[in-house]
Amino acid sequence: MSTISLDAAEEIIAAALQRGRAVGKAVSVAVVDAGGFVVAVRRSDGARPLTPDIARAKAYTAAVMRRPGRMLKKWQESQPVFFSQLSQLPGAAQPIMATDGSVTVKKDGEVIGGLGIAGGTADEDQAIADEVLESLGYELEFAAWGVAAEPAAQGTES
Repeated sequence: MSTISLDAAEEIIAAALQRGRAVGKAVSVAVVDAGGFVVAVRRSDGARPLTPDIARAKAYTAAVMRRPGRMLKKWQESQPVFFSQLSQLPGAAQPIMATDGSVTVKKDGEVIGGLGIAGGTADEDQAIADEVLESLGYELEFAAWGVAAEPAAQGTES
């Protein structure tokens, strides 16, 4: 399994902080690896004190659930008890937050990490995350839940 490098995480964070400043938002940005472990976190000047923790939880959710938080919302709404229990599992390092600003980092079809943005409105956090990942060449498309992935190509025998 590939995972995001520190250099790539820092590039994403720098771009997100710059984008936050451009739209007038003091944000915190977290990037985790594919297993949900923190690679880097930054809090911009003026960002509220809880925003780094929120950004980490958003990034963690996007990585371990393998889908952006926005895609998890309806599932969470339909099964709130299940989602509340996820955060209580012994291996859960962070709460599961099915919300905007929680984006799975995917490159060449493989999940390599998660990105969390906190400090703006939900829509602003999401827009910053999407714009930054798209500008850096990461993939933003994910199959809907319950849809089987394409089977791997099988070699043909002669």
